[in-house]
Amino acid sequence: MIRWLARCVREYKWAAMLSPLCMVGEVAMEVLIPLIMTQLYRHGVEAGRSDLVLKWSVILVVCALISLAFGASSAFLASKAGTGFAKNLRHDMFHRVQRFSFGNIDKFSSASIVTRLTSDVANLQMSFQMLIRMAIRSPMMLILAMTAAMSIDRKLSLVFCAALPILILAIVLLAPLVFQIFDRVFKTYDRLNTVVQENIHGVRVVKSFVREDKEVEKFTAISGSIYKDFCKAERIVALNSPIMQFCVYGCMLALSWFGAKMIVDSGNNPALGLTTEELSAMFTYTTQILSSLLMFSMVFVMLTMSRAPLKRCYEILSEEPDLVSPAENAVTEVANGAIDFENVSFRYAATAKHRALKEVDLHIPSGATVGILGGTGSGKSTLVQLIPRLYDVADGCVKVGGVDVRSYDLQVLRDEVAMVLQKNVLFSGTIKENLRWGNPDATDAEIERACRLACAHDFVTAFPDGYDTYIEQGGTNVSGGQKQRLCIARALLKKPKILILDDSTSAVDTRTDAMIRQAFREEIPNTTKLIIAQRVASVQDADMIVVIDNGMICAVGDHESLLKTSGIYREVYESQKKGGEE
Repeated sequence: MIRWLARCVREYKWAAMLSPLCMVGEVAMEVLIPLIMTQLYRHGVEAGRSDLVLKWSVILVVCALISLAFGASSAFLASKAGTGFAKNLRHDMFHRVQRFSFGNIDKFSSASIVTRLTSDVANLQMSFQMLIRMAIRSPMMLILAMTAAMSIDRKLSLVFCAALPILILAIVLLAPLVFQIFDRVFKTYDRLNTVVQENIHGVRVVKSFVREDKEVEKFTAISGSIYKDFCKAERIVALNSPIMQFCVYGCMLALSWFGAKMIVDSGNNPALGLTTEELSAMFTYTTQILSSLLMFSMVFVMLTMSRAPLKRCYEILSEEPDLVSPAENAVTEVANGAIDFENVSFRYAATAKHRALKEVDLHIPSGATVGILGGTGSGKSTLVQLIPRLYDVADGCVKVGGVDVRSYDLQVLRDEVAMVLQKNVLFSGTIKENLRWGNPDATDAEIERACRLACAHDFVTAFPDGYDTYIEQGGTNVSGGQKQRLCIARALLKKPKILILDDSTSAVDTRTDAMIRQAFREEIPNTTKLIIAQRVASVQDADMIVVIDNGMICAVGDHESLLKTSGIYREVYESQKKGGEE
């Protein structure tokens, strides 16, 4: 897992490697300064040698400046490496999500993916920066300061050994408790983002049903849960501070007692050799050693906190797309728009008992107009989603242009299949920018022709800015019917061999629906057109009508023949005809 994420450092690896080296230089200078201070007092001040005072003072200033330079460089390089790591990690995760099939995406909620790309990556960025700085500084400071303290007096430095087990025990006991809490917190963040996303997306429904207070209560409950968990975690982390203070003051008290005794005894026995300056240096090293241990405990807690985000980001990066192009000899050209379903069965999950499609056999010639009719949940949308290989069949095979769709390069196949889904999506930007999703190189003339075919040109030109009219997020400033026609025009710009309209004229009036179908017959006769509809009027003039019920094809034929042979089709037709007459 760590190795996988380490790949995200990439072009910032030199900054990530140089930052710890600079940190080592900074720590070395900080440890050296108390020793220089000792020399300054012993050989300069106490001896009354002004020349030596000047010499050691200059050395002291130079060491301080070097320490400052190393520290600033380490901070800059760590910041550069951390932000670069986060940038690459987000890029890799988003790129992986773009390759996911619908089956992969179904494993993660959209709110969870957003949280992983934002909060989780931000936490990993902080941990990474701390890892290449503080995780190096802490052990280096501990080793160098302990070595310097032992060089002054080995017996007196044993005082630190009494504090080490206490701090290590505190780290070992507290860290697992903090991890459990933060693991729960990040899962709660997913629920919080889900609530916010649903509320904003469905704000019109919330307001129309006057459910604002209920939504606020739901949000407050989840937010309060995060608050309680964070407070509990912070209380545990806060125990580090009093433990640290206890060890620091305990060591200082012990150093003061034994150090003062040794200084007094050195008057009677100079062999003991401890001076006031050396004791002062020992106090400095006490602070450095114990603060390095506190720093190490904070690093340990931070890394423990990042364990959950690390696992969650790794889940995205390690998720293998269900649908990929063939590794070798992928077909790179779709001959025509002929479609064949050969004994096709499909289920949305490998372990699902219910099959959404059962033993479907169907041949659609290239250039045909096919209507697909059936009740809600009968499997109409599932059937057409197998054509551009948005899902793979469980049994049988789907062929386009006489070739199994699993043999095609995915991009080639999907470039030749244009879908207008039930849920029409427009993106923030101008109408022209939205339409060019279908063909980035489309000319203004091609855009206008596609809009005329979709009966969208008249209302677009009625806007003050025409094709440069800005579409708000989600297309909220256009009506449902206008949104559907713009999506149809966008699909037509692909100039596909197969065009699938999945109930995509449901918000369009009957007259406009008829005009769109008439334009299709006249202007794109060689394109295979599949029209899923609830209205018989939308499909009755199709070359072929397919009736689906409970995942199975019940009848295939034209309008007249189905009225005679299909009870389901006749029942739907008569109910709609009667409703129209009434």
